[in-house]
Amino acid sequence: MKAFIDEHRSDYGVEPICKVLPIAPSTYWEHAGRQADPARVPERDRRDAALSPQIRRVHAENLSVYGARKVWLQLGREGHRVARCTVRRLMKRLDLRGVIRGKTVKTTVSSPATPCPADKVNRNFKAARPNALWLSDFTYVSTLSSFVYVAFVIDAFARRIVGWKASTSMQSAFVLDALEQALHARQPIKGEGLIHHSDRGVQYVSIKYTDRLKDAGVEPSVGSVGDSYDNALAETINGLYKAEVIHRRSSWRTMSEVEMATLEWVDWFNNRRLLEPIGNMPPAEAEARYWAQQSEFAIAA
Repeated sequence: MKAFIDEHRSDYGVEPICKVLPIAPSTYWEHAGRQADPARVPERDRRDAALSPQIRRVHAENLSVYGARKVWLQLGREGHRVARCTVRRLMKRLDLRGVIRGKTVKTTVSSPATPCPADKVNRNFKAARPNALWLSDFTYVSTLSSFVYVAFVIDAFARRIVGWKASTSMQSAFVLDALEQALHARQPIKGEGLIHHSDRGVQYVSIKYTDRLKDAGVEPSVGSVGDSYDNALAETINGLYKAEVIHRRSSWRTMSEVEMATLEWVDWFNNRRLLEPIGNMPPAEAEARYWAQQSEFAIAA
């Protein structure tokens, strides 16, 4: 509006134009004075101008999935002291918003004839240390060429993704590959009581899968009901993955596209994403703090 007045003021004058437009002449002159003399800009406007690029940066660096609360928390971790309501106001002005999770789709296919291990978790998805409880589940992604199935193995202590695998087949091999990745990455010690929990899907109760758990010294556990609540934490990770990666694109062409996007997301999720249940820090940081504390206790002893 000011640009329009500037363009036509020599022909009609400021006051006559302001009578037609919904703006007071004093407002125009004040705005023009602030542009000529930055010292006249109110303190709040100066703070907003300095903070807006930081908000835009944090939002972009975190895959553009953070809402106002997560952006506010990350700014606080970086030393920026700002009110949460200010971040919300500026994100609205900048047209920035976080992703919204949708409804989950049930993928469990169980067989009543297949024997299942007992439920050793009973919907208690908390662990006192890393490598005490792993949770496994998979979800699907529709692409232009086929369905892609993505399996995750999650360490319950800090919700860190310790293994994952994408496949165009829903056979047991792809969830077994995710387990192998987790075993290689974490090197769990036999006899320390690591429990592996899953739903009653045929992939997880197959002979090959249960035999591999036994060989690694991992205790199997299977939900007794077979609904999302019996593997709720894994379902939560699946929901975040679908909201923060998959549903943000109208279509996916190939499995390779899904794999690359998943690889980027898992790295971000483990090392930079703030998770409220573990104290608004990334999973890798929560685990590092645990091991640092254990080292301190050992030295003190």
